Amino acid sequence: MNSNAELLRQLKIDKSHKEAHGGGGSGKGLRLALIVAGVILVLLALAAGAWALVAHRPVEVKTATAVSPSASAEAGAVLQATGYVTARRQATVSAQITGTLTEVLIEEGDRVKKGQVLARLEDNALRAGLDAARASAAAARATVVQTQAQLDQNLRDADRAEALVGRGLVSKQVSEQARTQASTFRAQLNTARRQADSADAQVRVGQVNLDYTVIRAPFDGVITDKAAQVGEIVSPLSAGGGFTRTGVGTIVDMDSLEIDVDVNEAYIGRVQPDMPAEAVLDAYPDWKIPAHVIAIVPAADRGKATVKVRVALENKDARIVPDMGVRVSFLERRAAASSTAPKGVFVPAAAVVQRDGHDIVFVIADNTARRRVVTATTPGSADTRLVTDGVTAGDTVVVAPPASLADGTAVSLAKTTP
Repeated sequence: MNSNAELLRQLKIDKSHKEAHGGGGSGKGLRLALIVAGVILVLLALAAGAWALVAHRPVEVKTATAVSPSASAEAGAVLQATGYVTARRQATVSAQITGTLTEVLIEEGDRVKKGQVLARLEDNALRAGLDAARASAAAARATVVQTQAQLDQNLRDADRAEALVGRGLVSKQVSEQARTQASTFRAQLNTARRQADSADAQVRVGQVNLDYTVIRAPFDGVITDKAAQVGEIVSPLSAGGGFTRTGVGTIVDMDSLEIDVDVNEAYIGRVQPDMPAEAVLDAYPDWKIPAHVIAIVPAADRGKATVKVRVALENKDARIVPDMGVRVSFLERRAAASSTAPKGVFVPAAAVVQRDGHDIVFVIADNTARRRVVTATTPGSADTRLVTDGVTAGDTVVVAPPASLADGTAVSLAKTTP
């Protein structure tokens, strides 16, 4: 501001200079001085406006909502963790042979039963092959009947020859030849029967191959993805090039839904098998679902330093679908009925920072960051802190506030984390 005043003083018209140079020259100089003064004032105004814009540019921050512990769920919570709904029974249904789709009878969201027809392949060649196998089987059975008749006749001839030998009317050699002939036809009959069995087996093979052209649901479930259309080729193996589909659709058994959560390995000791829990879906924050721990997977993720925990949902509902985000509260066993809900709210651990020796949380109000001195207890979970004062349930807090953020700074919201 001092420099601006100095510039204005320099623009003042010197009257002595005016008198020395006469009237005409002084008028021209006055106009020039006024023009220069106007340009300088405009430049000063633009610079001041630019400085104001830069100084008041909103700081982009990430935020989260302070959550109040539930008296029924988190009163005995020893740990909280986030995860996703997963299906233990899920299958991408495909054909067992390569073929062209002639019918696709499913759409996303359809509920199907075990054995229900999902799609059909072109089957003309297989049906013709089955008809040929059936004809061969019929011919083989006819050969068996013919050979059986010839054997019966030879057995009767052998019996008559033996009777004539006993009466001395023919030689014994005739009787032996008749018996040999009967034995030969008996062997031929056994061969014909084996050939008929083989032909019947070929019929069954043809029937199985024909059945492979009908794709059925392996279990009850819901179709979550339709991957092929009529006219496309499907195959159990990928042929490469992207022109051959390896599946017709994906089916999920909704009764097999459970939750997979990653628990920080530093807190895994708080979790036990069959431990009671409560799940809250990100999509339905007011709906608390009873749950319990199924198992702790005996393997750690080295990169994330977490251990996976499987959690069962005790109530199944159509609103629960795979890959939904969920927050799980692991509860103490109800040994003491007098346990009370913790005072305060849960906020992300990154929202609590140290400033001037105090725990600080920035709360957003009217797009402005307001500094709050808080009392933060030990972590509520691997990624949350329990704040007992300074913040109320429903407040929007800044996650990982930058060092430049101060009380009263204008902010813009980047993305709200659940």
